[in-house]
Amino acid sequence: MLAETGWWHSFELPDGTMLQGVCGIEGLKERLAQFPIPQDLRGKRVLDIGAWDGWFSFEMERRGAEVVAIDCWDNPRFRQVHAALNSKVDYRQLDVYDLSPETVGRFDIVLFMGVLYHLKHPLLALEKVCSVTKELAAVESYVSADDLDPNSRPMMELFENDEFEGQTDNWVAPNVACLLAMCRIAGFARVELTQVMEFGAGAACFRQWDPEVCRDSPVPTLRGAVHNSNLGINFDSKREEYVACYFKVANDANLQLMDIQPQVSGLGVRPIGARRRDQGDWQVNFRLPPGLAPGWHKVSLRIKNSASSNERALAVDMPLLASAPVIRSACDGATWKADQLEIAKGDVISMWVEGMPENADVNNIRIVLNRERCTVIHVEEPGNSASRQVNVLVPAGLGRGAATLILEIGDCSSEAVLIQLV
Repeated sequence: MLAETGWWHSFELPDGTMLQGVCGIEGLKERLAQFPIPQDLRGKRVLDIGAWDGWFSFEMERRGAEVVAIDCWDNPRFRQVHAALNSKVDYRQLDVYDLSPETVGRFDIVLFMGVLYHLKHPLLALEKVCSVTKELAAVESYVSADDLDPNSRPMMELFENDEFEGQTDNWVAPNVACLLAMCRIAGFARVELTQVMEFGAGAACFRQWDPEVCRDSPVPTLRGAVHNSNLGINFDSKREEYVACYFKVANDANLQLMDIQPQVSGLGVRPIGARRRDQGDWQVNFRLPPGLAPGWHKVSLRIKNSASSNERALAVDMPLLASAPVIRSACDGATWKADQLEIAKGDVISMWVEGMPENADVNNIRIVLNRERCTVIHVEEPGNSASRQVNVLVPAGLGRGAATLILEIGDCSSEAVLIQLV
């Protein structure tokens, strides 16, 4: 029928005309019905990726949504139906790899149906989809008929040439378990299998954890949230960066990795690793979720659908607006004696500094003592006071006597202060 009419989707136009395609209207309705998409979408924004002839796009518009439809080519049949329906769907020629909050914005619901297996980089594409999804992504793909068990080992077949139906744009056939795993790795908090067919499967992918709160689950106390490699609080969303959270929780004897539910500005993200540091004391690592806007973001944790923990702040894509810092005072970190460090008793200098940017952290501050770089181990969070405490480890082997202490941020430096090494 595709060769005869050119239509993939079927339509019933307002004047009663039937456009019969390969996919009948009832079949299209069934494909959409597997996902928890409300009938009333007024006030919602929907993105249809790989819209083709446009049935899903126009159905979302019929339900009241503001719709953006994209495809990698300009389909004249989409435009024909668009005109016949007097549609306001925003139709754009755009590649899935170009999706980002900057190019298209963010959407309450994203449709990603019948596209994944056509892509050479399926996981990258799913990350792009996740980055523009606020609530739900409806993902449907061809899957390998050899393994439809969602609990199998995730596997994917790769087609190097035209082995799949003689087409060169069919690249992969994941098994069902692999499809679900890729959706989780891409950044979705919850991924629920919605349908398994002979050659296809669907997954409802949510950005948030289950909103229902289990009052019997212990609420964790978040002790810190930092960059897992440089221990700062600044993150670059264009890189694959990970958060390390340190938390305490009661009754942790049977705590498993998937019991821990991190979230950043309300977006859930699955942990990739956790370890018990001491009784009740844990570390969990997770990727910074895709699609965060530049600015400050609050991190919190849930345990087994508990209420949320207290929050810690991270800075995402924020420039370091440095101005000349001022060291107001410095002292021995062990004895608290002003303007000196007793080398025999410790190797920490504490100082109080004014003029630092809010997102100053242990990674972007430099402390120089007699031209020797010190290791910054603590930067106080911004508060009501004009000054913030900074602690540093001094290098071993420094001689006794007067030493100059300088703090640098970006291209700005403080005036040197003197400290006695005794």
